[in-house]
Amino acid sequence: MGIELQFQRLCCVHTIKKLLSIFGIVLAVVVLISQLLALPYENYISLLSNVDGVGVEAETDLATDEKRSNVEVDSVLGFQKLGNSSYLEKRLNANSTVGFYLNVSTYSSLGKMRNESAQILQLKSPAARPSGRMNVIADTGNKTVSLSENETTSSNSNMLRAGFNGKIRRPASISYMNSLVQQNSSISLVRPQWRSAREGELQNAKVQIENSPIIRNIPKLHASIFRNYSRFRRSYELMERVLKVYVYKEGEKPIFHQPYMRVIYASEGWFMKLMEKNKQFLVKDPKRAHLFYLPFSSLKLREALSKQNFTHQKDLENHLSNYIGRISRNYHFWNRSRGADHFFVACHDWAPRLTRKNMETCVRVLCNSNIAGGFKIQKDVSLPVTYVRSAEDPLKDLGGNPPSARPVLAFFAGGIHGYLRPILLQHWSEKEPDMKIFGPMPRDPEGKAKYRELMKSSKYCICARGYEVHTPRVVESIHYECVPVIISDNYVPPFFEVLDWESFSVFVLEKDVPDLRNILLSIPVEKYMKMQRRLKIVQQYFLWHKNPVKYDLFHMILHSIWYNRVFQVKSE
Repeated sequence: MGIELQFQRLCCVHTIKKLLSIFGIVLAVVVLISQLLALPYENYISLLSNVDGVGVEAETDLATDEKRSNVEVDSVLGFQKLGNSSYLEKRLNANSTVGFYLNVSTYSSLGKMRNESAQILQLKSPAARPSGRMNVIADTGNKTVSLSENETTSSNSNMLRAGFNGKIRRPASISYMNSLVQQNSSISLVRPQWRSAREGELQNAKVQIENSPIIRNIPKLHASIFRNYSRFRRSYELMERVLKVYVYKEGEKPIFHQPYMRVIYASEGWFMKLMEKNKQFLVKDPKRAHLFYLPFSSLKLREALSKQNFTHQKDLENHLSNYIGRISRNYHFWNRSRGADHFFVACHDWAPRLTRKNMETCVRVLCNSNIAGGFKIQKDVSLPVTYVRSAEDPLKDLGGNPPSARPVLAFFAGGIHGYLRPILLQHWSEKEPDMKIFGPMPRDPEGKAKYRELMKSSKYCICARGYEVHTPRVVESIHYECVPVIISDNYVPPFFEVLDWESFSVFVLEKDVPDLRNILLSIPVEKYMKMQRRLKIVQQYFLWHKNPVKYDLFHMILHSIWYNRVFQVKSE
């Protein structure tokens, strides 16, 4: 009996081991199949560079001088659900098995990638090109990445609009956004809990602006860059005479009250510094204020909390939520309007998401002005992305060559970020001698100088979106008097409520990249000359000064905040 029982036990153990082996094999097959069916195609292109949506000079400083970028910290947030770094390396190595050679050390952001096009590999080829394999070569600074893919049917042009879930996104055209300005259709009026004398002053200003007298003694070319120059002038004059701003003293450095004045996030830093030391608009008594400034830096917020090993985007939101809670407990002004007469200025890509819940009612001044991402025309303000190389000399290297000395039809150079730029290079890199379309240029002083010279020698400068809709090339183009060609669906350009952007720039839908050269060549010479001359006029509105001057960038940002707030106030 003992031997028989022992034999039965051995058989049982053998059977269990066999079943476990079979189960392990099945599990391994299931995991392998699931990985093959869920390869993250949307990640390939996004991993090719280490800086988000910036020009060659901005890319250099973020990668070397400052040793940080928005992508660097976004990668901390984006990979939170993936676990440790070894898993990330395995994913990158798995990607290389399908013909992509990726630099594992490259900064990346899955949080952003989820919002990018998952069908980037299916591209529409230009009509003039033969069928076959198409290639994009991009120098990331460390490795050379070769992307090749077969041509697809014309229906794949819709894939540019597809998100991670495969739904088609219809872009908001410039004409549609113009209609929103005219109709006031995106404004959400917030009724205050009780009336104040300040609200009455805003209502009076609104009436005066709406009934502003027509100014006739101005050059026609100057007036043409505005939607309504007379109305703008009247609003600006009233701002200078009436507007009072209270700046909250709460909040500790570096997240609050510590501006950063260089590279692509310079706008929020310059505004903070100039606003907090301003003597014309600031008041010490909050009861006299029409607007309340929340002086936090989205860049410093992201950096400071990343050093504290935060693990979720919610930590950033909670930090701002606690700040608003403190403001609302110490003052009654937030509660009176639910924050509608408060504003903040934030340039980091994550700012719209971090402020979407607790600060949605504020006038949000954002670089990432994506109308498809919650940006509200005529409530929120589009903040110019201004790359500043020197805080001591922000006006360095302004101007460009005259039209007769601009032999290049179109110029672009920069990191291959997001889904659009690889398509731009695929169609136009080294295709036509007058189309200078490159990836990243050398990051030494000679490369930077070459970048500026190409902008100054080109008729049109391509402002293609990166991971997000904004890019510093828009303002760079204005500085170098190169007509901006904005290829960024749903992007609301700066000061959109007062400037007529179509009078000095060109808008091209992302799906029309294959026809880019024909679109530019179809623009009459006379029209180009007018746009180029208007750039010289509009340039003054996009300049930082250490000591603000009339109509400069500081005043224009403040005016847009004032203007949008005035037209949120409900008339009696």
